[in-house]
Amino acid sequence: VLGDGLTSNIRLIYDSTCQLAQEAAEHIHERNRQKRTGGNPAKLNATIRVSLQKLQEQISQLKEALLRSLSILQITQLEADRRQNLVDDLLTKERQLQANFKKDGTEPDMIRSSLMSGEARNRPNNPWLTEETEETKGLDFGEIKHQQQRIIQEQDVGLDALATVIARQKQMGQDIGNELDEHNEIIDDLTHLVDKTDSRIRNESRRVKVLDKKSTSCGMLVVIVLLLIAIVVVAVWPT
Repeated sequence: VLGDGLTSNIRLIYDSTCQLAQEAAEHIHERNRQKRTGGNPAKLNATIRVSLQKLQEQISQLKEALLRSLSILQITQLEADRRQNLVDDLLTKERQLQANFKKDGTEPDMIRSSLMSGEARNRPNNPWLTEETEETKGLDFGEIKHQQQRIIQEQDVGLDALATVIARQKQMGQDIGNELDEHNEIIDDLTHLVDKTDSRIRNESRRVKVLDKKSTSCGMLVVIVLLLIAIVVVAVWPT
């Protein structure tokens, strides 16, 4: 119950601090406008000083409350870091407001436009309200730690399953690679056999051509011999 009351108090302070920073930015903007138009901004200056002083005090309260929440283990370290970033953001805006307040007001002030930018309008009304999900709300530090360990264990199981799948795919890839190597060897052997067969065919073709030429020459010799014999017979045959 004490922890819930402390958290609620921090939320209220944070919401009030953001609103105070917004109002201070608007007052500084109005003060600078009056200076440029020749008005009397004395009253606004006093209001701004009070607002900036109160802004510093509330930021200090947020720091102390954040330290107390972390010391009693009401929040995790991750949540503490997130809230610290919110406080640092407020500190940055407070310094910008102080710097803009000290200006003479003749230069265009950008602090109000930065506080009223789309980024500021689009964020949640109070980021302190988003520190926990429904799964962790109401749990103490030990229970949250146990839940985180369970989630980590589940993630480890999932990673182990993923590693098994990857190892299986790697083995399949290696098997496919071995099959391709064997097929490449078979293709190389076939290529070698085809080359040898082609060489043999070319050699046999040359032999056939040679035999064909020889056959043609023999036929011519036989014809010539027969013609010579016929001439001789005609020459010696009695008339």
